[in-house]
Amino acid sequence: MGRDPDCVFCKIAAGEVPSFMLYEDDATLAFMDINPANEGHALVIPKEHATDLYTVSDEALARTTLTARKVAGAVTKTLNPDGLNLVQCNGPAAGQSVMHFHVHVLPRVNDDCLSMNWGLKLGDIDAIGRLAERIRQWI
Repeated sequence: MGRDPDCVFCKIAAGEVPSFMLYEDDATLAFMDINPANEGHALVIPKEHATDLYTVSDEALARTTLTARKVAGAVTKTLNPDGLNLVQCNGPAAGQSVMHFHVHVLPRVNDDCLSMNWGLKLGDIDAIGRLAERIRQWI
């Protein structure tokens, strides 16, 4: 299992940095975010180091997703939020501040004003269709 000695999440996984642990298994761990966007904000990481969605192994991605679902259920039972987001960011422009693949389990309350939500506005259907054709070439 790969590890980056300079990565704070790798240090948390190794027990070198304290955290408010929620769950751990052989491949993943979940802990509270110490900079929470809302009460109950948690993070789920694979124990193996991967920078982002593009470098995480298929197995680690699957295991992290399953753990995120387990933690989301526990957070929901505990706080009964109005909603919940699973958020995964790739790169600084997308809000990724720790370069270790992770999933945010983010409870939501009505009118919490978190800025990641966007309004619905119908796009240019023809342009969307053309872009879909271009994207399909890479799948």
